[in-house]
Amino acid sequence: MLSAESTAVVRATLPAVAGALDEITTRFYGAMFRDRPELLDGMFNRGNQASGAQRRALAGSIAGFATALLDDPDTRPDTLLDRIAHKHAAVGVTDDQYTIVHKYLFGAIAEVLGDAVTSEVAAAWDEVYWLMAGALIGREARLYQDAAVEPGKVWRRWTVVERRTETPDTVSFLLRPADGEPAPPARAGQYVSVRVLMADGVHQVRQYSLSSDPGDDLRRITVKRVAGTAGEPDGEVSHLLHEQVGAGDELTLSAPFGDIFLDDADDSADPVVLVSAGIGCTPMTGILAHLAATGSPRPVLALHADRSPAEHALRAETRELVGQLPGARVVFWYEQPGTEEPDARTGLMDLDGIELPENATVFLCGPLPFMREVRGQLLRAGVPARHIRYEVFGPDLWLPGTTA
Repeated sequence: MLSAESTAVVRATLPAVAGALDEITTRFYGAMFRDRPELLDGMFNRGNQASGAQRRALAGSIAGFATALLDDPDTRPDTLLDRIAHKHAAVGVTDDQYTIVHKYLFGAIAEVLGDAVTSEVAAAWDEVYWLMAGALIGREARLYQDAAVEPGKVWRRWTVVERRTETPDTVSFLLRPADGEPAPPARAGQYVSVRVLMADGVHQVRQYSLSSDPGDDLRRITVKRVAGTAGEPDGEVSHLLHEQVGAGDELTLSAPFGDIFLDDADDSADPVVLVSAGIGCTPMTGILAHLAATGSPRPVLALHADRSPAEHALRAETRELVGQLPGARVVFWYEQPGTEEPDARTGLMDLDGIELPENATVFLCGPLPFMREVRGQLLRAGVPARHIRYEVFGPDLWLPGTTA
């Protein structure tokens, strides 16, 4: 609960703080990494730092949490907090690191806002920070307990059993625990972090969805080579995996995490709609594989958009899995159609004329512009917002208020 005194101060100062968050988070990361360079080794992705994605995601989460407290001081924005907690657990964040972040974040706030940060303002925003940190610490402790790992100790070595080329810029890695012990429990739709050592001696991490049924000791990730655009760097982890890793090699993976998954505890026969574009197909393929492996009777509608059939990773497998499910349908869209998919639609995904099942749970994954556009189409088609679940690869730059 945010105190009445702090609520009044935060309400009065939120516009100024929100307007300065980009500069605040820039200075925060700069100072923290200058003094604590070890945090860049295996916890923060340098590509996301260079592009500004991590900075913008942090700013959005702070503003979103503060706004939610002002709307209702007695509640917590569960969706926002769960999303962050899973991301944190997947890279091994621990309680003590919140104290480090507090030091540098509040130093940056004081530096940017100057005399406007009175003792009352500092105390109010300190309360906001520790309410958010406390909520995250509690959630992360439960996630570590559920994953049967000690806080922060999420890493394990896996052997690459098979490497398979899916498209010219996408490869799949089939993995087995290197220690011979059983694989940790996972849910269809979740992801793992992959931690690799770069040439300069710094570890880098990236999350990849489990693209196969997570029900046995073999797991699969499907990795698209990320090419930098508009001056942004190429993806370090994806390039290393493409260029250096093959069958017989070992990779370091985290335990599975992710708040967007098919809930096996729900024995409902309600339909499932899987909507994706590009490499966003990977969690959807994992969900399809799990439904097929468990003989699910649930109606399934799989919708995917891509540039062309040749660039559509896991295309044939998607059709095969849909064919194994008695109540499943699939529709593809391609900007550049090909003979491989003569029944596909041309252009961008357009849900006009698509019969969407009632009471469906919708899973959505792909580039942010795609997800914003298709989510709007789903809402206009009558799908309740609460039924639409989305996954973002990398820092979540989708404003919290748009996903209610």
